[in-house]
Amino acid sequence: MAREDQLRQADPDRPPEGAGGQVSGVRDDQGRHDEPLTGPESFPVQSPLFHAEHADRYQRQEWIRRYQDLYRCRLIAVVDVLFGQTVTFVEELIYDASPDQDLHMILVSPGGDGEVALRLVRSLQARCNELTVILPDIAKSAGTILVMGAHHILMAPTSDLGPVDPQFQIGGQQGLVSAKDIIAAVENAEKAVASSPDTYPIHAALLSDLTALQVEQARSALARTGDLVTEALKSLPGRSETEVSELKVKLHKALVDVPRDHSAVFSAQDAKDAGLPVEIADPRSDQWRLVWRLYAKYFMMGAGPGFGMYEGANASRTVQYGGPPTPPP
Repeated sequence: MAREDQLRQADPDRPPEGAGGQVSGVRDDQGRHDEPLTGPESFPVQSPLFHAEHADRYQRQEWIRRYQDLYRCRLIAVVDVLFGQTVTFVEELIYDASPDQDLHMILVSPGGDGEVALRLVRSLQARCNELTVILPDIAKSAGTILVMGAHHILMAPTSDLGPVDPQFQIGGQQGLVSAKDIIAAVENAEKAVASSPDTYPIHAALLSDLTALQVEQARSALARTGDLVTEALKSLPGRSETEVSELKVKLHKALVDVPRDHSAVFSAQDAKDAGLPVEIADPRSDQWRLVWRLYAKYFMMGAGPGFGMYEGANASRTVQYGGPPTPPP
């Protein structure tokens, strides 16, 4: 079959092959594809109610398998903040990965812990031939550190890397706060109180969720940023010391020194100009259309602050913060 025909079949809108629009074969949870059957045996192996409850998951995993067949790789998706539990959930997706096979990872993350990002990219690189990180949306801070260790970074107009600025969860809020913002808030309050001591109660109330320990942690994490960038760049096998040094200088200026706002944009072209191995995808291509359809599924499920998604062809998990991990819808 010509490759163009294969790509055309990757369109998820295409109905399944088989008489009367029915599926001609059944693929079980372990990814095995049985021979086409007729009669009751052709139905899914799961019970009717269970299959109906998880039908969306099975469809997403089928699209993941289509992508893997077309691009001869293993595909996983991670949509979450990058904190300690991320390592375990990603390991669940790659525990049986072959080091001879390419690994593609759809990543969407507002940031997290840079040390976790470094652990992740080292683990991913140890489990594949070449690592491609695909960014349909944002991969800020810790997400940006992770992609620095990839062989290939696939980005499009919607993709965005961002300042390498350590992130913290403050108080009971679900969102993340950057180390720079924590330090700036404390320093501004100190200056204001020094010039107008009567404003102390106001500033104390405004910073009531912060502790002295958290402020020191923010300062320490910010000081560690340069080392994290260096170690992430070194995690790519074959990258020379000279390449690491040159990239670090460009990236440190663009992602650490200059940005004053954590939401600052670092586009595909910016990343490519800085020397990262970026491939700018055509949003009309079959590959990007399939990636975007998968991401749209995760987006509509609510993946984002307070809700994480980890998925591969044979494993799938949602994480609801504030409660135990739950099976995906």
